[in-house]
Amino acid sequence: MSEENKKIDSLKEKLFYTQKHASEIISDDETKKADEFCDGYMDFLRTAKTEREATEYFVEKAEKLGFKPFVRGEKYKCGDKVYLNNRGKAVILCVMGKEPVENGIRLSAAHIDSPRLDLKPNPLYEDNELAYFKTHYYGGIKKYQWTAMPLSLHGVMVKKDGSKVKVNIGEDDGDPMFVVTDLLPHLAAEQMKRTLSDGIRGEELNILIGSRPFSKDEGSEKVKLNIISILNEKYGVTESDFLSAELEAVPALKAVDIGFDRSMIGAYGHDDRVCAYPAAEAVFSVTEPRYTAVAILTDKEETGSDGVSGMKSEAFEWFVGDMCKVQGAELRDCFAHSICVSADVTAAFDPNYPEVSEKLNTARLNYGVGLHKFTGSRGKAGTNDAPAELVAYMRRICAENGVQWQMCELGKVDQGGGGTVAMYMGNRNIATIDAGVPVLSMHAPFEIVAKYDCYMTYKCVLAAYSAEKAYC
Repeated sequence: MSEENKKIDSLKEKLFYTQKHASEIISDDETKKADEFCDGYMDFLRTAKTEREATEYFVEKAEKLGFKPFVRGEKYKCGDKVYLNNRGKAVILCVMGKEPVENGIRLSAAHIDSPRLDLKPNPLYEDNELAYFKTHYYGGIKKYQWTAMPLSLHGVMVKKDGSKVKVNIGEDDGDPMFVVTDLLPHLAAEQMKRTLSDGIRGEELNILIGSRPFSKDEGSEKVKLNIISILNEKYGVTESDFLSAELEAVPALKAVDIGFDRSMIGAYGHDDRVCAYPAAEAVFSVTEPRYTAVAILTDKEETGSDGVSGMKSEAFEWFVGDMCKVQGAELRDCFAHSICVSADVTAAFDPNYPEVSEKLNTARLNYGVGLHKFTGSRGKAGTNDAPAELVAYMRRICAENGVQWQMCELGKVDQGGGGTVAMYMGNRNIATIDAGVPVLSMHAPFEIVAKYDCYMTYKCVLAAYSAEKAYC
C-alpha cells in the first residue's frame, strides 16, 4: 500500500463514523461476561412472563440484596437501598446518591408488560361440547401468530371476600396447556382470501380448554361444568370469580439459545423484559453513586402507559417528590437536572424484510445497545426527541465505560414507527434518551435478541448510574 493510500485510510478512520460488529471489538473475556449475564436473564424469563411475576421477581431479589421498602418521610443517606412496590404490577428500585436530589437523579425507565391474550371478564363457555375461554388481545399483535401454539395461563383471581388466588398453569412439566385452534388448509379457501391483518379476527381468538363432560351431569353445558369443577377443586373459585380476575394467556415456551453458536436468545416477552432486566441489574450493581440511581419498571406500556401502574401514573412523581420533601428540595429542580435512559427495545434489521428499513439508520444484531435521538411515527409524532447535549453526554460516558452502542431509527420514515415511555419522562422536564436492545420478530410470541446487545444495554444503564460528571 502506498503512503498516499495509508494517509487516506487513516483520514477515513479519523473522520468517518463507522459502526462495528461485536466480533471486531469484543474480547473473549467480554464474550464470557455477556454469556453469563444472559444466563441470568434467561432464568428470569422462565420465571417472569407477566408484569406481576416480574415485579415479584425484582422485589424478591432486591430484598435479598438489602433493599428495604420505601418509607415516606424517612431521611436516607448515600448508599441506602429502597424499593416501592406499586400494587404488585410495577416497581421502583433506588440507591441513594451523594448529591442532594435537587441536583438531579439518574433514571432508567423500562416496562415489564408484553403483548398477550387477556381473558374477558366473563370468559368461560361451551360450544358443541368443547369448552373455551374468550379473550381480548392486549397490545399490538399479529393475531394469526397466536393460533396453533401451546399457551399457558398466568395471573390472579380475587374472590369477593378479597382473598387472592395465584394462577400459573402450563409452565411446569406435566402441566396441561391450552391452544387457539386454526383451520386446516384443505378447508381454509375463504379464510385465505382475507387480508393478513384480518386472517384471524379478535373474536376468533378463543382458547380451547376442555372436552370431557362432567360424569354425573345429564343436562346441558356438561363440559363447562367439568372445567369449573376442576378449577373449584384446585383453587376454590366459582365462575363469578372470573369477574374480578386478571388472567393472561402467554406462549408456553421457554427461553432458549438460538443458533449453532448460541449467540442469540429466543423467548416470549423480550419486549421489554430484555431492557427491564439490565436496568434492574444495573441499579443492583451500584453502591454509593454520585447521583441517586432509580430504575422505574412499569406496566401498561403496550396499551399507552395509562393507569395506576403505567408510566403516566403519578406514583413516580410521588416517590421522587417524597425524597425531595425530606431534603427540602423542589421536585421541579430535581427533574430539571435529571437524566433518564428510557430503556425499550428497537427493531433489528432483518435481511428477509429489508424494504422496511433505511440501512444507514437501522439497528443491527451484535452492534451493541441501540440509542435513539428520537422515536415516534412518520413526522416524529409521539417522540421525545432527546436534546443533542444529552446524546453527546451518552456518547461520552459510553466511550469511557467500554459500552458498544449504535445510533438507530425504527424503520423508514413513511413506514410507520413507534414510541415508548420516553415522551412521558420528557414531559416531566427530564432530559430523556431512548436506548435498548434490537429485536427480531418484535411483538411475536417468540422474539429474538443477541446476547451481546443485552449485555451492552446493562453496561449502558450502569454507565449512566455511575457517571461522576454532571449533565447540566
